[in-house]
Amino acid sequence: MSSSSPPRFATRRQFIWGAGLLGLASSSTSTRFLLNASAFAQTQHLPAHPAMAIKHRAPLAPGAFYFLPAGSINARGWLQKQLRIQANGLGGHLDETWADVGPNSGWLGGNGESWERGPYFMDGLVPLAWLLNDEALKAKAQKFMDWTLEHQAENGMIGPRSNDDWWPRMVMLKALTQYQELTGDPRVIPVMDKYFRYQLAALPAHPLRDWGKFRWQDNLLSVIWLYNRTGDGYLIDLAKLLHQQGFDWIAEYQNFQYKQKITAEFLHLSEGNGLKDLALSTHGVNNGQAIKTGPTWSLVSGNPSDRAAVLKMISELSRYHGMPNGMFSCDEHLAGLNPSQGSELCTVVEYMFSLEQSLAINGDPSLGDRLERLAFNALPGAFTDDMWAHQYNQESNQVECSLHHKPWTTDGPESNLYGLEPNFGCCTANFHQGWPKFTNSMFLLSGEQNSDAHDGLAAVAYAPCEVQTLVRGTSVRILEETDYPFRSQVSLAVDPASPLRFPLQLRIPAWAAGTTISVNGQQISSPAPSSFASIDRTWSAGDRVDIKFPMAPRTSRWFNNSVVVERGPLVFSYGINESWVKLRDRGLTADWQVFPANAWNYALSVDTNSPEKNIAVTEKEIGEVPFTRQHVSVELHVKARRLNEWRTEDGVAEPIPISPVQTNEPEETITLIPYAAAKLRVTAFPQSS
Repeated sequence: MSSSSPPRFATRRQFIWGAGLLGLASSSTSTRFLLNASAFAQTQHLPAHPAMAIKHRAPLAPGAFYFLPAGSINARGWLQKQLRIQANGLGGHLDETWADVGPNSGWLGGNGESWERGPYFMDGLVPLAWLLNDEALKAKAQKFMDWTLEHQAENGMIGPRSNDDWWPRMVMLKALTQYQELTGDPRVIPVMDKYFRYQLAALPAHPLRDWGKFRWQDNLLSVIWLYNRTGDGYLIDLAKLLHQQGFDWIAEYQNFQYKQKITAEFLHLSEGNGLKDLALSTHGVNNGQAIKTGPTWSLVSGNPSDRAAVLKMISELSRYHGMPNGMFSCDEHLAGLNPSQGSELCTVVEYMFSLEQSLAINGDPSLGDRLERLAFNALPGAFTDDMWAHQYNQESNQVECSLHHKPWTTDGPESNLYGLEPNFGCCTANFHQGWPKFTNSMFLLSGEQNSDAHDGLAAVAYAPCEVQTLVRGTSVRILEETDYPFRSQVSLAVDPASPLRFPLQLRIPAWAAGTTISVNGQQISSPAPSSFASIDRTWSAGDRVDIKFPMAPRTSRWFNNSVVVERGPLVFSYGINESWVKLRDRGLTADWQVFPANAWNYALSVDTNSPEKNIAVTEKEIGEVPFTRQHVSVELHVKARRLNEWRTEDGVAEPIPISPVQTNEPEETITLIPYAAAKLRVTAFPQSS
């Protein structure tokens, strides 16, 4: 079977565009701990009022910002459509077609897969279900939550008894913390408290190993979450023990050694001795998760250099392995700067989560820029339009998706197929967290650690949404109306229950010089790029803030002096015509190869000093599927020439010729579309002289 466009796996399931979203979350208090668990399970009653954000308790250091309770931010517009696409695709039906998270899962008491995949599934399904207020999805998640909460071992251990690995528990703890914020279930905190007391006692004789040793910062996040709610001092001791046993990522990047493409030979994988520290420290997902290590640990250490470590890590990864889509190469291990190298989908969503956590702690606006680049390019770029199939590895220059062995460093030939579980199934279970957690992270509370006198709100990433929260005890609603990142305008309707003075901070991207901000129609001073613009005033119902981001096309330089075209937070690609060939059916979905149906080897004829003068922009209506080539929201038109000597080898684009290049082919106009809309694409181009 073949076609010229992506298959719609859910044709027998019409996309349902629902508007029902979760109301409001509740806070944890000592009174709530005492509620009867069985009564809660019968009623599933959700609180009627917004909850306070919980700040860090001493002796934890303060954060720049604090997360609003899960459920405080509801998606609207195109973002809500994207969440519904995920729910109608694999995100909402995975348990129906994939045994690893099906009824026999070890995390449901069965004898099936009992390691990370059930927790991974919950880490995204829980926030998705409540964001959409989808009762069917809530019921699926509730089964996993109930089993975990009701089957704690006497010694405090949670999860299947067939393994005692700390790592999968770290993931389930993240799901439990979100679930507690969304529902107020009184069982969660006592179960976590008992588990952490057990972990503190058990770690000396049963220390972190393998994945848990390199991902200890995820465990630390949940320890900090519980400490902020109970204040029990043993949790600080546990935090320090996790740091002592965990891999020292901060030291790793103070003298970063892995500046080249990591090969199987370099890792000695043929010796068959499993993944040693060398392989684990160069593993893409581990690095994506590790990016938040410094800021998270700084809450305990109080050391400013720890808090700043995230910027050093991102700088090194970008310098030696950076990709135009915002990712770093990792297929499976760090793989250099060639845009034909891949990036694993697990790494995309873990990198996003690390950025969300790091931004809340250190407040650097550049982290918001990076988060948006991933969310609007790399994340949707790894899926079919309907999210019924995904890639394990995506490439910025991806000219074919087929059963080839190149260019992967340690992965197999299915790595960039679109399917149910290409290469490894971890991404199948883990991708679900990307969109829901992004939604829950767009607005944060600002303010001092031990006082609410100066509390305010910060918009750290932009997309259509509605926020309902408390600022100094007063209910505040903000409705964000925007088609960003496809359009330049963002409007915020600020609606406090009663007039209230507080600072509203707005992240200004580094690319957005010339941004203008108006309050109730009156322009205020133009903010500097790469900053937070603060509007400190008494807000009243009906107040409106309008932000205008300049979105002229611009260019950037990459591997071999290649050119990448950008507009706002979107990266643009030449969308190669696609021929989809089904490889096999996979239950409710299928595995697909994608072959090019036209030439792709172009060099751009663009003046990079003033690209806005020679790149034309066409804006179109945003359709029901935000990131699709079937209904592209923005097109860029640019002059280019064919470069016939730039070819493929084993289905992979050869390294980009060093710019500038010579070609005698006639000049023509090609159309660039958003990166994520092009499933076959060229993103980094040679520049013709």
